[in-house]
Amino acid sequence: MSKIFVAAFFVLFLIAGCNKVETATDKDVSQQKKLVIGLLPEHNIFFQLERYEPLVKYLSGKIGIRVELIILSRYGNIINNFVSGKMDGAFFGSFTYALAHSKLGLEIMARPENIEGISTYYGLIFTRKDSRIRTAKDMEGKIFAFVDKATTAGYLLPQAYFKKHGIENYKNYLKETYFTGTHEGVINDVISGKADIGAAKDTVFYRVAKNNSRIMDELVVLERSPDVPENGLAVRKDLDVALKNKIKKALLDMHNDASGKEVLKKFGAKRFIKTTTDDYEPVFEYAKEIGLDLATYDYLNE
Repeated sequence: MSKIFVAAFFVLFLIAGCNKVETATDKDVSQQKKLVIGLLPEHNIFFQLERYEPLVKYLSGKIGIRVELIILSRYGNIINNFVSGKMDGAFFGSFTYALAHSKLGLEIMARPENIEGISTYYGLIFTRKDSRIRTAKDMEGKIFAFVDKATTAGYLLPQAYFKKHGIENYKNYLKETYFTGTHEGVINDVISGKADIGAAKDTVFYRVAKNNSRIMDELVVLERSPDVPENGLAVRKDLDVALKNKIKKALLDMHNDASGKEVLKKFGAKRFIKTTTDDYEPVFEYAKEIGLDLATYDYLNE
């Protein structure tokens, strides 16, 4: 079952895990009564609910305790909620995991591999074909839409692009910059003409394009980032070891379980695969190249 709470300043969704598929013994898990998992506002909220609710219910049953899923209103809230002790884990994007690991020591459990066997994504910088913007020089005096300061595709990539092309202060170079909060928001703002240039992740870009022919007909890609790990589940370092093992096993064994296969199908994945912090090395290197210290980085939007 799921419960939806709307607060005055942000939208907060709590989805409680329901039927237990397999009951764990007290010896298998800690005395923790529930597991709170955060989710980034990558897509629109309703798509997030449709995709993640079956996974939450499945995981809840497999580990034997109730799982609650919090869909946050913005990327930076993930780190804030861990600091305030409200969450036990989260499905992190590559940059948010790099930040959370550097600041809080979080541990990655696993990440999904899609139907085509791909477990990575990359960032795109794009504009409208009729804008005549094709180079960094053409961007001077234009409007650039970012996703959030805590995203690889929606912020880290543009910063690397500016630095590569000798743009020391992009705020002075551009007419205006702003954050939409979601990848879809950036795509929609560029296609509508609200922004001249935008940056978002390829998986969202091409998913939106399937339902909107204007994306491929009217937009042109100017730059792409290196491949980075797809959004994976990471948990706090002090979470009970037995519970962490159960979470990892439940995810990695899903494709071998009949009910797990059905959940994966709804999730749009082939399976979950083993993931370590070493897999995020491209993100750490990317941040280093543009002079970001992840341990002290201010990820809150201005």
